[in-house]
Amino acid sequence: MPDPEPAAGAWEVAGLAASAPLPELAPRLALFGQFVGDWEITECRNLNADGSWTVERGELHWRWILEGRAVQDVWSTIDEATGRARPIGTTVRFYDPRIDAWHSVWIAPVLGVVRTFVGRAVGDEIVLEGTSARGNPLKWIFSEITPRAFRWRAEELREPPSGWVLCEEMRIRRRAAAAP
Repeated sequence: MPDPEPAAGAWEVAGLAASAPLPELAPRLALFGQFVGDWEITECRNLNADGSWTVERGELHWRWILEGRAVQDVWSTIDEATGRARPIGTTVRFYDPRIDAWHSVWIAPVLGVVRTFVGRAVGDEIVLEGTSARGNPLKWIFSEITPRAFRWRAEELREPPSGWVLCEEMRIRRRAAAAP
């Protein structure tokens, strides 16, 4: 059976890739555009049903798409046995000037998940609001953002007395640029 993973650069969708943000929207696109590049997920903690945590590592790659009107990322976990990245899902985000916010759609075929969000800057964080698989309010939050690192977390509103529950958390740092 052939390897389903194409060689780097061997496949692309015509019209998808872009090299920079659309100039007339560049200031608004900077909210998520600041993440364009390659990142390491140094720690990803996922809350299990029994209250314990699963810890993994991963990769995150962001690129401009669709004439620089949107950004797309690919989130992967690292298979500890092989050291290879295993793509889990992708997000497409675009700024909508009609609502002065971002639409965000996450798909994870491996998990059978599709989530939609609306995101905005809230203070020094980026907060995306949507709904969990249980139908509960869900927030995905980018915080502690610097040019070299950020924290990402998912919180779900659960029945009282739980309130907002941390379900997932990642520490992410930018990869160093390769030497020429």
